[in-house]
Amino acid sequence: MKQQEKIITIANTHLEAEAVIKKLQAEKFDVSKISILGKGYHSEENVAGFYNTGDRVKTWGKAGAFWGGLWGAMVGAGLFWLPGVGALMVAGPIVSAFVGAVEGAVITGGLGAVGGALASIGVPKDSIVKYDSAIKADKFLVIVHGDTEDISKAKAILADYDLDHIKG
Repeated sequence: MKQQEKIITIANTHLEAEAVIKKLQAEKFDVSKISILGKGYHSEENVAGFYNTGDRVKTWGKAGAFWGGLWGAMVGAGLFWLPGVGALMVAGPIVSAFVGAVEGAVITGGLGAVGGALASIGVPKDSIVKYDSAIKADKFLVIVHGDTEDISKAKAILADYDLDHIKG
């Protein structure tokens, strides 16, 4: 994944993130090349969470339908509890980088898990601060991974969105 390019967009809400992903899906973009990071649950009056039963994941709560749909469509998914961030939902190809960053953050500190994961996929350090701040402000990162052709297709589909193109 390190040799591939990526585009990253910050979505203000889970509805915006869902719109980005649905727009890519509608244009037949390969969903296995999309990652999403976001704080999935906030304190609310009702119980919120998820569980895995075999090949199905059931979610409930305010954003349950959003995350439930993503769990089924994306390659890899996880829920992580991070100091200073809280519950962070991660889905897509970035999950393995995120797990490595969590393990590294426990040992070395430094950028933290979110920053470490982003750095490991080639995001420049000056951009990591912006994305880490977005996550802490309850926003979502939608990351499209791929070769030059994939990225060109995704940029054309998402022309109306503010995208950061990262090579590497």
